[in-house]
Amino acid sequence: MLRWLMGGGREPQGLSEKSSVQSLGEEQIQNPYTELLVLKGHHDIVRFLVQIDDCRFASAGDDGIVFLWNAQTGEKLFELHGHTHKITAIAAFPSSGAYEEKNHLLLTASADRTVIEWDCNSGRQVQKVSCFHSTVKCLTVLQRLDVWLSGGSDLCVWNRKLDLLCKTSHLTDAAISALVELPKNCVAAAVGKELIIFRLVVSTEGSEGWDVLEVKRLVDHQDNILSLVSVNDLTFVTGSHVGELIVWDALDWISQVCEHNTWDPSFHTVTQQEIKLSQKQHEVSIQHLTSDAECVFAAVGKGIYVYNLQMKRVIACQRTAHDSIVLHIAKLPNRQLISCSEDGSVRIWELREKQQLPAEPVPTGFLSMWGFGRANKQASQTAKKMQESTTSYSLELIGDLIGHSSAVQMFLYFSELGLVTCSADHLIILWKDGERESRLRSLTLFQKLEQNDALQLSF
Repeated sequence: MLRWLMGGGREPQGLSEKSSVQSLGEEQIQNPYTELLVLKGHHDIVRFLVQIDDCRFASAGDDGIVFLWNAQTGEKLFELHGHTHKITAIAAFPSSGAYEEKNHLLLTASADRTVIEWDCNSGRQVQKVSCFHSTVKCLTVLQRLDVWLSGGSDLCVWNRKLDLLCKTSHLTDAAISALVELPKNCVAAAVGKELIIFRLVVSTEGSEGWDVLEVKRLVDHQDNILSLVSVNDLTFVTGSHVGELIVWDALDWISQVCEHNTWDPSFHTVTQQEIKLSQKQHEVSIQHLTSDAECVFAAVGKGIYVYNLQMKRVIACQRTAHDSIVLHIAKLPNRQLISCSEDGSVRIWELREKQQLPAEPVPTGFLSMWGFGRANKQASQTAKKMQESTTSYSLELIGDLIGHSSAVQMFLYFSELGLVTCSADHLIILWKDGERESRLRSLTLFQKLEQNDALQLSF
C-alpha cells in the first residue's frame, strides 16, 4: 500500500511537476527504496537516462525533449528543446583535465537526423550538426582521446567543438546499432549480425587530424547483435537476438567462448549441465549485458543469468525474473542486481553463495569395501573433484519496486542518492532510501529548532 507523506517547508524552484513523497511501507525488509518521487514533464515514452555527474542526470525519449534533473531533490533544472523527432541516442561528455571549468556537455541524437551538443551548466544549445544521411542510433565518448563517435549508416569521429575529424564510407543499410570502446584506440561496432573492428589513428596531415580504419569483420553471430559490453582491457562480450553469447579477446578479436541457447542451466549436486532451449526467439534474446571483473550478467528473455567467465558456465539464474522481457540490468557493489522489464516492474536481486554437500561415492567390488585397491583411489579422486564443484549460487529476490504502469526502459543507480527509473508511462521515478531520508529530515528539523532557539535567545 502507498501512503502520502505530508512534508512541510517550501519546495525548491522547479518542483511544480514533481509529486509529493510516497512511502512504500515496510513489507520488504531488505529493500531500502521505500520512498519515491514522481518526476513529470515528458509527454511520450521516456527511453534514455544518462548520468552527468554525482547529482545530475538527463532524460530523453520519443517526445524529442531533453530534461536535466537534480537526483538529490528531484528538481527540474533545464528543459531542452531543439529536436523535432524522437531521441535515438544520448551520451554525457564530461570535462577533461585540460579544462579548468567543469563544462559538462551532453550529446543527443534524433530521428530528425541531427545531433545537438548542450551545455549542462547553462542549458543552452552549443552546436547542432545536421549533415547525417541517416538516423544516428548510438553515441560513444572516448574520453581518453577527447573525441566522440556517432554511429548510423557510417561511423563519424568528432571533437569537443563538433568538428568532423573523419568518417567511414557507407557501411550497410543495417547501420551501426551499438558501439563499445576497445584497447589500442579501437572500437567494435555492431552492424546487423556482423561485428566490425575500427581503429582510430592520427592523420599525417596534422596534429588535429584523425583517420578511422576498418581492421576486421567478425561474422560469428547468426543473428542481429543486440548488446555489447566491455569486461576489461582483455575481454568484451556480445549477445544476439537468438541467444548467442560470445566472449571475445579484446586485443586480437578472437572468439574465446561461444554459448548458443544455453540459457536453462539445471543445477545438480555434482555438476551443472546446460540444456538447450526450444523456445521462441524473443524468449532467448539477449537484450542487455553488464559485467564486473568475474561475471557477465545477461538479460535473456524474461530471465537474468550470471555467467562466470573463468568457469565458462552459468552459475546462477532466474529464468522468469519478470513477467515479460527484461530490458535493462545493472550490478551493484554489494553483490546485488537490479533489473527492469516490459511488465513495468523493477526488481532487486542478491547473488548468494550456498554450499552443497556432495553425494558419497558408492564403492564397488570386494576390495573397495575395506579401503584397498584402485577402485578406492579412483573414488577418492572423484569425491575430491565433486567437493571442488559443489559451490552453487542463487539469485534471491529482495525488493520489488512497483510504481510504473508501463514498460520500464532503463534506470540509473546514484548510490546514496537513490535509483532513477524511466518508463513508457511518460514518468520518471526517483526512488529513495526511506531510512536515510527520514534521518535527513530529522536532522534538518533539529537544525531549524536550534536556529529558532538561537534567535529567541538573541532577543
